Amino acid sequence: MSMVTVNNKFISNKRSHDIVLASASPRRAKLLEQLNWCPKISAVDIDESVHAGEMATDYCLRMAEEKSIEAQKNMQTSFPSISLPIITADTIVVIDDQILGKPIDKEDAVLTLVKLSGREHQVYSAVSVWHAGQCKTILSTNAVKMSDISEAQMMAYVATGEPMDKAGAYGIQGYAAMWIELINGSYSSIMGLPLFETTALLHEMGIMSPLELLKDS
Repeated sequence: MSMVTVNNKFISNKRSHDIVLASASPRRAKLLEQLNWCPKISAVDIDESVHAGEMATDYCLRMAEEKSIEAQKNMQTSFPSISLPIITADTIVVIDDQILGKPIDKEDAVLTLVKLSGREHQVYSAVSVWHAGQCKTILSTNAVKMSDISEAQMMAYVATGEPMDKAGAYGIQGYAAMWIELINGSYSSIMGLPLFETTALLHEMGIMSPLELLKDS
């Protein structure tokens, strides 16, 4: 059994789940694990169509909330005895009021990078926390400035496959970091889960992170 140490105390890496992450994103799972949460993964599938005339921020919030509703249903059906907090999130990239989702193919990924090259864009991450019959949602707003990206660089980047499962066709924690000139906001939010806001919502519901509980023990 592997162990980690925090404040000179040993913590087993093999322990029971203490929170539900209703997302298939490995990045969100790693962000929660960074705060020593042990998430149970229970991904949801919802209609992610944008409503006519819907603002990008409203869309992002709605997605997080609808994922939360679906996650609650799934947990009640499949794991009725589990009453852990449920986290859902949605992250979108926006430029010129256009929402840039995950690329549908390599050509779409290149076209998306062309739009972002040399410009500033917005990244919105909404997170919902459901627990004990309550659901709270918050939005994190970020601005990212990208340097100019050559066509050859775009093609090489897309060939790695990294952009294909990411909103805006790039991952700030990956190869694309070399083109990020400036961030105004939260790194974890741009990755997909704003840890400060997530922790704040959990606190509002009286839920402390494992690291905080360890510190107080």
